[in-house]
Amino acid sequence: MARSILIKDTTREEREKIVRQSLYGDCGTECEFCSGCDVRGGGRVESIYQPYIDGLKEIAEINAEYNAPFIR
Repeated sequence: MARSILIKDTTREEREKIVRQSLYGDCGTECEFCSGCDVRGGGRVESIYQPYIDGLKEIAEINAEYNAPFIR
């Protein structure tokens, strides 16, 4: 059974690890010097997911906001 990644079920350290592992697994490289997200206008990955790490927004909310301009 998958473990919850919701803010209420994780610590800040766990959220940092979740973001780091998810991103490295997505493109296969570390994000430092990547700028792949900059290409889509999202900025550095750290800044995109910082609200999740800080416990302010869930990942689903951040992803929805980031993708909104690209969805018709």
